[in-house]
Amino acid sequence: MSSLIERLADARIGDTFNFYRDGERAPLLRERLRAYLESRAEALFLLVGEAPGYRGARVSGIPFTSERQISGAGPAEATATIVQAALAELEVAGDVLLWNVVPTHPHVVGDAATNRPPTPLEIAAARPFLDELARGRRVIGIGRVAERSLGCAYVRHPSHGGAAAFRAALVQSLA
Repeated sequence: MSSLIERLADARIGDTFNFYRDGERAPLLRERLRAYLESRAEALFLLVGEAPGYRGARVSGIPFTSERQISGAGPAEATATIVQAALAELEVAGDVLLWNVVPTHPHVVGDAATNRPPTPLEIAAARPFLDELARGRRVIGIGRVAERSLGCAYVRHPSHGGAAAFRAALVQSLA
């Protein structure tokens, strides 16, 4: 995993913000990601979202996880809260590795507190990281961007009132 994290920290993925490389928290975020990936090395499933949000992985370093979930302080993020609660409720958190089609934060340039969909070029540039983590795992896309990018099983994204549909589709996909 160290090699993947080093390559990710060095990566330039379009106009996304690479929080594993840039910023004073980058060393902490790399260490958190390393520990997370090692803890899920045997995970059977790879759940893949679109990209980190400005209140989620951009701050915590772990996909679908907010800083508040890790440290008890800092921003919470609704999608991370829903995803983590569903995994805990279904007692499958240890069997699932969470990732994103683009692992760095796509934002409107000049406004870090925004999210935007990744571009096709950003998706292509990030694909090697995803392919490496997908080996030997069943891949499930969370949301349409992941589904279209990967051609995999689809689970509704939990945002904008989709929590119940997300959980129901997740149960079916993990069966």
